[in-house]
Amino acid sequence: MHPNLTLEQLSRKLGAPSREVSRAINQGFGCNFFEFVSRYRIDEAKSRLADAANQANILQTMYDSGFNSKSVFNTAFKKETGFTPSEYRRRALQGDIRP
Repeated sequence: MHPNLTLEQLSRKLGAPSREVSRAINQGFGCNFFEFVSRYRIDEAKSRLADAANQANILQTMYDSGFNSKSVFNTAFKKETGFTPSEYRRRALQGDIRP
C-alpha cells in the first residue's frame, strides 16, 4: 500500500479534481480522505494479522499496510476494531473474531 498517498495523487489517478474526489468520499462514505484511506489500511492489517501463515510481526504488518507511525496505527486500529493489533491477532488466530 502507498504509505504517503495524498488526495491530489488519488485525484490525478482518477482524472478528477481533488475537490470532487473529496466531496464524493465525504458524501459516499461519511468520512474525510484520511479516514477513508485509514479504513482500507486497517482492513489490510486485519487480514494480515488474522492469517496464520503470515509470520510478520505487528510492526512489519503496520508498514506493509501503509502506516508510517506506530502510534497512529495503534490508535486507528483500536478505534476501528475495539482491539489492539496484538489482541486482534491473538483472537483472530483463536477463531474468536473474523476479519
